[in-house]
Amino acid sequence: MCSSLFSYSVFDRVFFSAAYDPLDPNGNITIKWDVVSWTPDGYVAVVTMNNFQMYRHIMSPGWTLGWSWAKKEVIWSMVGAQTTEQGDCSKFKANIPHCCKKTPTVVDLLPGVPYNQQIGNCCKGGVVASWGQDPSATVSAFQVSVGLAGSTNKTVKLPRNFTLLGPGPGYTCGPAKIVPPTTFLSSDRRRKTQALMTWNVTCTYSQFLARKNPSCCVSFSSFYNNTITPCPSCACGCQNKNSCVKNDSKRLSMVGINNPRKDNSPLLQCTQHMCPVRVHWHVKLNYKDYWRVKLSVTNFNYRMNYTQWTLVAQHPNLNNVTQVFSFDYKPLVPYQSINDTGMFYGMKFYNDLLMEAGPLGNIQSELLLQKDSETFTLKQGWAFPRKVYFNGDECMLPSPDMYPVLPNSANKNKLKFTALVIMAVFLLVAFV
Repeated sequence: MCSSLFSYSVFDRVFFSAAYDPLDPNGNITIKWDVVSWTPDGYVAVVTMNNFQMYRHIMSPGWTLGWSWAKKEVIWSMVGAQTTEQGDCSKFKANIPHCCKKTPTVVDLLPGVPYNQQIGNCCKGGVVASWGQDPSATVSAFQVSVGLAGSTNKTVKLPRNFTLLGPGPGYTCGPAKIVPPTTFLSSDRRRKTQALMTWNVTCTYSQFLARKNPSCCVSFSSFYNNTITPCPSCACGCQNKNSCVKNDSKRLSMVGINNPRKDNSPLLQCTQHMCPVRVHWHVKLNYKDYWRVKLSVTNFNYRMNYTQWTLVAQHPNLNNVTQVFSFDYKPLVPYQSINDTGMFYGMKFYNDLLMEAGPLGNIQSELLLQKDSETFTLKQGWAFPRKVYFNGDECMLPSPDMYPVLPNSANKNKLKFTALVIMAVFLLVAFV
C-alpha cells in the first residue's frame, strides 16, 4: 500500500508541474475579447473572463490581468475596470488617455461604483466563483476603448504575453488566438448580432508554480483508535516558524494585527505543521448499512478570511453519499466511468465564510455514506481519503503507515508474537 501511494504522489507532482489537474482536466480560465465597434483610430472591445474550473475560484482581493501591446496602442477609456497605472501620456495635449503603458495592468472595480462606470458582470472586486459552486457568478467583464490600434480586422494586432493573478501567482496564459466572432442575442431574443472580431486567451493553473510548499494539510482520527494522526511536521514549510504567534499571545490583542498585508504574508498560529489550513477527517460511526464521517476545517492564519471556500475529497465511497449535514455537496465526475470525487462548500449566508484564526476559525460537517458490502472495510486505511483539496490546492496527507489501525489487527499481531515467544521457550527447554 505504501509503495502504490508513493508512486501515486509522484505521478501527481508531474501533473501539477505541467499545469494539469487530473480531478478537473478541462478546468481553465478563458479570456475573450469581442471587438464590438470601430473608432477613428482603434476599436471598442468587451473583455469577458469565464472561470471553467470546477472547484478553484478567485477570491478577494481579486484578479489582476496584464498583457503587452503589439504596437503603440493606448487605452482611451475603460468601463467596469481600471488600470493600476496611467503611464507616461505627456505626448497627448488635449484628450489624455486612461493608460499609455506598453504593459497595462487591469483590475476590477469595487462594488458600489457609479452606474455610468459599470457594465454587466463587472465591479465585484475581482472575485469570481468556481463553476462547480455557482455557475452564475463565474463571469467577470469590462469594456475597453483602444486607440492607435488600427480600425480593421487586418490592421488590428493581437495583444501578447498575457498574465493573470488570481489573486496570487499560479496561472499560465497561452497566446491570443482568433476565433469565430461571438454571437449576441437582443433582449427580446428575436435578433442576432455578432462581434466584428473575437480572440481568446486560455489560462491554466499549476500549484507547482503558485508556491513551493502546500497551503493545507490533513489529519485523521477514528472511533476505533484513540490516537490522532496529525498533519506531517512542517507540512507547509517552516519558513514562518520564527514569526508565528501562540494562540494565547498578548500580541493578538494589538489593534490592526488581523489586517491583510500588501504582499499577502500570513500571520500563522504556531503549530507543528505550520499550515494556514488544516482539514480533519474523523471516521465517527459504523452502522450496519452506513458509516459516518465528520469533516472539520480550521484556519490558522490570523490575516485571512476564506470567502466562498471549497473542499474536494477523493474516496471510493463518495459514489454513494446519502446525506451531508451543514455543507453543500456536489459530486465531481471528471471521467464518466469513475465517481469517487466530491466537492463540499459552505451554505450561502451560513458558513460560506471561513473566519480568520481564533475561536470562530473553524467549520464542521458530517456525511453519511451507504456501504458497499463488496468494498467497504476499515482495514489498511481504506476509510480515509486518497486526496484532499482546499480552495483548489492539494493538501498534504500523513504517511500511510501513520493511519489509525484497527485494534483487532494489533491484538492479532501481539498474539502471534506471544505464541512465537512461548514456542521458542518451549523448544529451548525441550532441547536443554
